[in-house]
Amino acid sequence: MKTRLLVLLALTMTALPSMGEIVVVTNPANPATRMLPDQVAQFYLGSSNIFTPLDHAKDSPIHKEFYEKVIKKTPAQVEAIWAKASFSGKGSAPKEFGNDAAIKKAVAAEPTSLAYIDKASVDSSVKVLLTIP
Repeated sequence: MKTRLLVLLALTMTALPSMGEIVVVTNPANPATRMLPDQVAQFYLGSSNIFTPLDHAKDSPIHKEFYEKVIKKTPAQVEAIWAKASFSGKGSAPKEFGNDAAIKKAVAAEPTSLAYIDKASVDSSVKVLLTIP
């Protein structure tokens, strides 16, 4: 009986649903009105510097989900890209923040910022450019 309960508990833990929708946001003063996933990937991979990407902590679930759904790479692959860019002096990885509130505060302070947060965290301090289901 204990074994069945443990197996059921383990299956339940691994079958937890993913987060809600993720949105890519910028400062409300930024003239951009929408963005495609490929465009977002350019900024998060260092191919373009028109926007300043902001990131969640590497160990957060939203970080992993964002990179897999939008960037189409694992966080480890992206870290390797940024390590190479940093070593060669061609750029540095996006600054990391601990939660949506900290990211929204940073976005509000910088008009060229680009970030991703849970859709439930959206308020007037950010402008949504892309929704990722």
